[in-house]
Amino acid sequence: MKKSLGARLKALFKITDYNEQFFEALEDTLIEGDLGARTAMEVSDAVRARSKGEKKGSPEAIQTLMKEVLATKIESWEPHLIPNETNLFLILGVNGVGKTTTIAKMATYYQKENKSVIFAASDTFRAAAIDQLALHAERTGCRIVKQSHGSDPGAVIYDAIESALARGDDLILADTAGRMHTKENLLRELQKIDKIVTSRLANPKAYKRFLVIDATTGQNGVMQAELFNQAVGIDGLILTKYDSAAKGGSLIQIGEKLSIPIAFVGTGETYKDLELFNKERFLKALIGME
Repeated sequence: MKKSLGARLKALFKITDYNEQFFEALEDTLIEGDLGARTAMEVSDAVRARSKGEKKGSPEAIQTLMKEVLATKIESWEPHLIPNETNLFLILGVNGVGKTTTIAKMATYYQKENKSVIFAASDTFRAAAIDQLALHAERTGCRIVKQSHGSDPGAVIYDAIESALARGDDLILADTAGRMHTKENLLRELQKIDKIVTSRLANPKAYKRFLVIDATTGQNGVMQAELFNQAVGIDGLILTKYDSAAKGGSLIQIGEKLSIPIAFVGTGETYKDLELFNKERFLKALIGME
């Protein structure tokens, strides 16, 4: 099994002679850990400059410097609902990342705050997605607004908003298609949905767009973030499969390139296994400090 970035960095930091060879090895390790060539070079150069300037030479001091440098490139975010408003969270992501399960976990998270949650089954591209979401709605006790397979996703969103506004629901969690016949089709569909939401919700702050990313995907996660951000603009990331040996380096790259904060992480299989992203814990694990 391939070692995690943290394990490889931990081994590298055992070297006590911090010469050019060490910093070249550090840069290579960061590239292999999905930080991308430019980010890896910037981090390595910053750590090299600061370690020399501050005359820090112990493994712990170098790790701390590195954590401080990386901390500027990634942010956490706790999404709060706008009180006394109908909020809508548009849940985006490619097929297979765990979108529908994440929606059920988010419903459970906000139900614990005594919020009323409904689902909008607007991934009408796949019949299985509608069925899966209906099952999660039943298990979580949420209402669901759905139409038949192949119907207009925008119409589902519109109906869900009208229903939620009429009943005074706190939160709509809207599923979306992760794949269509072409990238252009997908982008157009999401932009159409985006327009419907912004035209129907009076308060723009009550509308948030979340991208679900499999924490083990590495560089693919960066490309997904760029694609969906180009389509509608992403407010926050949600990571699934976070309990595995995640390739967390790609998150640094997304943070630096797109300035998208991380909101939630899925840590297991049950509906309760969703928690807020802990930046400090993530950085320590990423560079082998724990």
